[in-house]
Amino acid sequence: MAQPTERTKASLVRSTVVFLVGNIEETIRWYQGLGFEADYFPPGFAILCRGDVQIFFQQQDGYSRPDDPGARERGAWNVYIETDNVAGIFEEFSSLPNVTVTRGLCRQEYGQTDFEVTDLNGYVLVFAQRIDE
Repeated sequence: MAQPTERTKASLVRSTVVFLVGNIEETIRWYQGLGFEADYFPPGFAILCRGDVQIFFQQQDGYSRPDDPGARERGAWNVYIETDNVAGIFEEFSSLPNVTVTRGLCRQEYGQTDFEVTDLNGYVLVFAQRIDE
């Protein structure tokens, strides 16, 4: 009689952040300005992609992201996006009139160079590249 085998656990493949927004059409336009492509599913869901990065958005009419003083004080992030050319992305985004870079390129002690952008909804996006020493 065959011995029972240990059950193989399913692998987790990827995770996608989902942001709640008050106006999905404005949000789509803003992210398209960053080079994201949009798949819009009216009346209130969108998937925005650039390269292998996806961000999901759900609309709740009248929603305004609540202020979180503690998160603001610690400089909390909402999504951390890795790239193979952080300097190029920084240059690209810095030249856009409707994009606010909230922290410039910075070499971090954890082995990355990164910068921050705050989107029109108040979500903080970090763009980073591993430092090759």
